[in-house]
Amino acid sequence: MTRSDGDGFDPIAFLETAVRHPSHEDVGDMREFLVETLAEHGIEARVDDAGNVLASKPSADLDAGPHVVCNTHIDTVTPHIPFERDPDSTVEGEAGVDVIRGRGSCDAKGPLAALLVGFLATDPDRGRLTLAITPDEEVHSLGAAALTGGLEGTEDELDGDLYIVGEPTGLDVCTAAKGRFEGTIELSGETAHAAEDAGANAVAAAEGVLGAVREFDADRPPHDQLGPARLTPTVIEGGSATNQVPDRCAIVVDRRSIPPETAAGFRESLANDVRAAVPDDVGVGVELTDRESPFLEAFSTDPDHELVRLLADAIDVTRPADEDTPVGESTSADEDAHGGEDAPAAVRDRGGNVRPFSAATEASYFSPTPTVVFGPGDLADAEGAVAHADREYVRVREVEWAGDAVAWTLSGLLEAE
Repeated sequence: MTRSDGDGFDPIAFLETAVRHPSHEDVGDMREFLVETLAEHGIEARVDDAGNVLASKPSADLDAGPHVVCNTHIDTVTPHIPFERDPDSTVEGEAGVDVIRGRGSCDAKGPLAALLVGFLATDPDRGRLTLAITPDEEVHSLGAAALTGGLEGTEDELDGDLYIVGEPTGLDVCTAAKGRFEGTIELSGETAHAAEDAGANAVAAAEGVLGAVREFDADRPPHDQLGPARLTPTVIEGGSATNQVPDRCAIVVDRRSIPPETAAGFRESLANDVRAAVPDDVGVGVELTDRESPFLEAFSTDPDHELVRLLADAIDVTRPADEDTPVGESTSADEDAHGGEDAPAAVRDRGGNVRPFSAATEASYFSPTPTVVFGPGDLADAEGAVAHADREYVRVREVEWAGDAVAWTLSGLLEAE
C-alpha cells in the first residue's frame, strides 16, 4: 500500500478553519468546507439526501481485504465558541501547551482532522477505505440512521467490515459504550375527594414504581467491559389539586444500557416489573420517548480484535519522544519512537489504553461489526468538563499524533499481504 503525505494536508490548518465555521445550528458551511478540502486533495465526495459526506477509496482487489470506514460528525452543540489558538496554555498543571480552543475543537472537528490525515495518506492495495461524516450526531443522528438502514425505507449503504469512529478519547482506544434510552412510566388511577377512602391514587403508586426501578438490575450481571447497567428516575409529576386523590402520575427514566439489551427489550422488561409493583386498580403504561431515529444502543468490540490491537500499537509506534521531536520520530535508534525518559510525563503517559467510552455515540449504529472510538481531546480533564463546555480545547500535538496513528493503522489493515 502507498503511504503518502496526504498531498500536503495540514490537519492543524484544517482544524483552525473548521472551528471558525459555526455548526451548532446549520452544518452547511462546515460541510461545504469539508467537501472543498477533499476536492483540493483529489477526492470527489458526495453529499447524500440525509446530509452525510461520503468518499471512498477502493482498491483493485476489493475481496482481498476489509472495508474500513472512518466516521465522525461535523455538527456541534450550542452555543458556538469562537476559535482561539493558544500556544502557551496551561492544561492540567502542564505549562506551555499549544492548544486550539473553540466549539468543535475536540468534539469532533479535532478527531475529523485526524481521520482525514489517515484517509488522505492511504491508497489501499486491498479492500476499501470509506470516509463517512454525519451531520447531526449531537441531536437526532438521522444522518447515521439513514446511512446504516435505521430509518424506514433505507438500507445499510456502508456495509463496512471495520469502523473507526472519531470522538475525543484522549488517544485511548475505546471498544465499548453504554446505550442511552429514555422513557416515561404513566400511572393512571381514579380521582376522589382526599377526605374519603376512595379512588385510586396514582401518586401513591409511584412508591412501588420507584422500588421496581431501584431493583430493576438486581439480577442482571454486569458487562465485562462496561460494568452494570443503570436506571435512573429523573422527572416526576402528578396530581392537580391539593385536596384531590390524583388520577395520574408520570415518571421519566434514563436508561444506560449494556449489551445485549435492546430498547424494545428494556421497555417490555420495565413494564412487567412496574406492573407487578403497583396495585391492580392503578393502570400502567411504559413508553419510550418518540424519536425519528433509533436509540443509541450499547455496543462492544472484543478488546483483542485485530483493529483494537493495531490502533493501540499505533499509538505507541507514533508516540512523540520529547517536545522537540516530531510526531512519529525518535531521539535515538533505541527509543524507536516509543517515548523515553526525556519525554514529559504528560506526553509519555497519554493514550494507548484500551477501555470503554463514557458517552453514547453513533458507533452504536455500526455494531455488532467491530468498531472502535478514537481521537484527540477529552470529554473532561482534571479541571472539569471539556467537550460541550465553554472551555473546549484540544492539544495541537495530539491532533497530529492521532492522525499519524490512524494512518499507521490503516496501513496495517489495507496493505498488501
